[in-house]
Amino acid sequence: MADRLRSLAGRNRLPHAIMLCGPQGSGKLALAIALASYMLCTGKDDCGSPENGEEGMSDCCGQCPACILLKNWQHPDLHFTFPTIRPKKLSSDKPYSSEDYMQEWYEMLGKKGAYFSLPEWLESIKVEKQQSTIPVGESDRLTKILSMKSNQGGKKICIFWLPEKMNTECANKLLKLIEEPPAETHFIFASEHPELLLETIRSRVQRFDLKGISTDCIIDALMEKRGLSEEDAARTARLADGSWTKATHLLQPGNEEEFFYDLYVMLMRLAYQKKVADLKKWADQVAGMGREKQIRMLKAFQRLTREFFMYNFHLPELNHLTLEEERFAVKFAPFINENNIIGIYELFQRVIRDIGQNAGAKIQFFDLTMKMAVLIHRA
Repeated sequence: MADRLRSLAGRNRLPHAIMLCGPQGSGKLALAIALASYMLCTGKDDCGSPENGEEGMSDCCGQCPACILLKNWQHPDLHFTFPTIRPKKLSSDKPYSSEDYMQEWYEMLGKKGAYFSLPEWLESIKVEKQQSTIPVGESDRLTKILSMKSNQGGKKICIFWLPEKMNTECANKLLKLIEEPPAETHFIFASEHPELLLETIRSRVQRFDLKGISTDCIIDALMEKRGLSEEDAARTARLADGSWTKATHLLQPGNEEEFFYDLYVMLMRLAYQKKVADLKKWADQVAGMGREKQIRMLKAFQRLTREFFMYNFHLPELNHLTLEEERFAVKFAPFINENNIIGIYELFQRVIRDIGQNAGAKIQFFDLTMKMAVLIHRA
């Protein structure tokens, strides 16, 4: 994929608007940045043996003024757009955009590279409980910036991270900019859910699909960059399921997956014991989390339910469990069986739907606990 994009860019045949699509952690943002760097580099044609860059974009010279600016995130013709929320100190009648969080964005890139999730980004700007979006102020900002001449006399490039987070007004305004872009202007979208974008935008960009990173590549990287043993690297890589972002996240102590696992175990134990008062406390606890986190938790519950059900078949190649999860599975897996697996899975799915539609969290989660107390006893 990287070689194909580089070839198109090198022959000046790259469409002015492209969309890199793939699951979280597959390298979309890394590839977008590498492609933009390649296009902005002014010394690549003079390089005898390319050494710099990532994701296959190795023809950047790394020495020209443009490359030096890019290393420090100071190139004036590279622009980023990403999900945000309205700053607390900004009045409701004033527009906001990515510009309000640009310093934090560059700090995130410096800390994590190009591999981080939306929850990690929102946590870094301390708004993880709020609904993020790309507001209409973003299209106004880009229209103004891109209408001006290139600062360095070359191309102007705008990278959209998770463009599916654009609200409708922003997307409609951006559409006109994509249809009639200023000269030498390129848009690079890095999307996880392109189906959520307006059809009018999807039809005006050329799509490139990225697959998840291979398990072998993640294993090698974990052993080389993180010092893991081959056994630990292999287990982590299987759990990562093609996502380098998830692989690195799993190595962090007290990560979100461990937190969700603890909540799942608590729910199942309390449901089995039919401790209604404690189940009510559990429901109140998770109801206090942000909706996006609640949905991630419920999806994690679905994964665990599936894994514990599959554990009953004693086929290790079908299971993706941590050591702690596997120890719990030895005694718990028989309670997830043919009589309740569908009911439990669909229960989680219904609550995901209702929470996504802004249903009352306390009612939803207490109802979930009561139904779970029934389902877990179906032998």
